[in-house]
Formats: sequence, structure tokens, C-alpha cells
Amino acid sequence: MKIGILTSSRADYGIYLPLLKALYGDSFFKPEIIAFGTHLSPAFGNTVKAIEEDGFLVPHKIDTIPNGDQPENISYAIGKTVINFSSFWKDNQFDLVFALGDRYEMFAAVISSVPFNVKIAHIHGGETTSGAIDDAFRHSITHMSFIHFTSAAPYANRVKELIGSFNHVYNVGALSFDNLKNITLYSIAEFRDKFGVDLTKPTILITFHPETIDFEKNRAYAAELVAALNQTKGFQFLITMPNSDTMGNIIRTSLQGFIERNTNAFGFENLGMIGYLSAMKHCIVMIGNTSSGCIEANWFPKWVINLGNRQKGRIETPNRINCEIKKEMIAEKLALIKQASIPEHTDIYGHGNSAFKIVQIIKQNYA
Repeated sequence: MKIGILTSSRADYGIYLPLLKALYGDSFFKPEIIAFGTHLSPAFGNTVKAIEEDGFLVPHKIDTIPNGDQPENISYAIGKTVINFSSFWKDNQFDLVFALGDRYEMFAAVISSVPFNVKIAHIHGGETTSGAIDDAFRHSITHMSFIHFTSAAPYANRVKELIGSFNHVYNVGALSFDNLKNITLYSIAEFRDKFGVDLTKPTILITFHPETIDFEKNRAYAAELVAALNQTKGFQFLITMPNSDTMGNIIRTSLQGFIERNTNAFGFENLGMIGYLSAMKHCIVMIGNTSSGCIEANWFPKWVINLGNRQKGRIETPNRINCEIKKEMIAEKLALIKQASIPEHTDIYGHGNSAFKIVQIIKQNYA
């Protein structure tokens, strides 16, 4: 069974990894990775190399990189992706193609497949993020997909509402939990040797992306976050850079300036999947507005100060504290966490066997 895997960024590749291992490890499947988006961008770490370093061939590399972070650049990148994928779908046929998530470039790759009747298997459908334009893209991908693999039961129910059918909808849990269950994360010593950051010191992990609804406010949001970090004492800061969304460079520049001014702040374009999850394990708290704070952080569990509205609408778990993007409120939430006990774990995202479930469902129902 010939399977395509659409991957456009470091984030979705890390989530895909257990599924890739399952597909490549089963002779029933002939998987082929289709890399595009920021994977091919030197500015974002040229992360297609990480896929190849993990031992996977990348037979398909499609240039869709935006040339800026303004609305017209993102819109142009959507069009460029549609155009470049049109010839790809014409020349390449698959029995099934996986699409993960909700990003604009993933939407563009999928919508260009519709005239070719490509069967899309969508992962992470049914979720809501009201502070980002991703909702429109995610739900559109759902409507264009043939099979749906959701990360939690409420999301499966929403997919069923969206498509008006119970057919081909499966709640399999979060693939990222497979990673957390099965891989060996770096020890504190290994992390220090690899990245030069000593996580024996109390550390805040910061991953902050732009809000793409009301994107004009991102300059003020970046200033509030940096101001909060400036007045936070007793911690070191481990910062990963924002992705290629509207106004992302404003946040990137603000964070880089903070790193340059503070010897206890460390910035990375890409820690890699194992590095990022290891940092999450060893940090005291996360601050930001990334989906990993809503899903993966619940595995440990790890306290998360979830900023603003980007992730508003996702399932509320006990480890997550929502906070407006205001320096005083961020400081207030940090003070609460310092006094709090370890948050509760919930198994709403499954038990780390999602890849096995997906493979079995496909072989039993769609082969």
C-alpha cells in the first residue's frame, strides 16, 4: 500500500515519528515522505536534514517557503504551495496520504489534491484554536479528508459534527504520547553536553508564537512577554523561536534581543524532537502558546502558563493555567506555580499506542 506523508515543519515531523517508524517497519506499506514548507528553509534550520539523519529517505522535496511574514507573504505562499503541488499530484499517485494538523501550508497541499481525488488521512482534526487562523485551515482539511484520526474523544465528536457522519472517524489518542512512552529522553548531563544549557538550574521553557487573529497586536504581546521575563528572578530561560506565521519576525526579534542582553537566556531555532521534549521534562514550567503545552506537557505532567488566545478552545487539562499576555499577570501566575504541588495527569490523550492503532485500522479497513 503506497502511503504519502505530508510534512511541512519540525513540529509535525516530531509528532509523525512513531507513525513513520510503524509504516517503514511493516512490509505491507510503501511509505514516501513529502517534505515542504520550512523544512527546506535555511532560516528555520533546514530541518529536512533531521529527517534524513533519522534514517528516512525524502524522495519528494517541494519548495513552498514564504518570503516574509506579512499577510501578503502568507497568502502568496498558500498560492505557491497550491501551484507547486498541482504538478506533484499529477505525477505521483498514492493509495493514502497523511496530513497532520492545521497549518496554512498543509491546507494548501491538501486543497490542491482535491481535483485528483487523493485520499487524505487527517491527524489532529476537530480541535479548536480561536486565537489563530488555523481553525479555518484545520476544519477545511477535515472536510477534504477521507479518514480522520483524532487525539481525544471530544475532537472525534466534533469531526463527526463537521462532516455529518460517523464513518471513517477514529479516536486513537495523541501520536506524541507514543514518542514520550517509547523514546529515551536526554538526561540533564546529556542535554548540557549537546546544547550547552545546564538544566540543574531552575529553568523556564518558552515557546511563543504570534496570534494570527488580530495579528497587529503581536508587537505589544512580544513587549509584554519580554517585560515579564525581565522582572522574573531566580530562573534561567530556554527559548525556542516562533514558527513562520504572520508577524512572527516581530516576536523573533524581541526574543533575540532579550537573549543578547541576558547571560541566563538561551535561544534555539530547533532543539529537535528529543531535545525539546527533554527540555520540557527537566524545566520547572513552560510559558507560551504552543500546542505542545496543551498536549505533550500533560504527559509528565508539567505546569504550563498558556498565554493569550492562540490555543483557546483546546481541552483544558489540570496542568494548564491560562493567562492574558500582560507582564503583571504572567508574574502573578509564576508566583502561584512556585507554591503549587505537581499538577494532575489525565489520560484524555491516550496511552501512547496511537501509531499501532492507526496502522491496524488502515490494514483492516482500507487495504
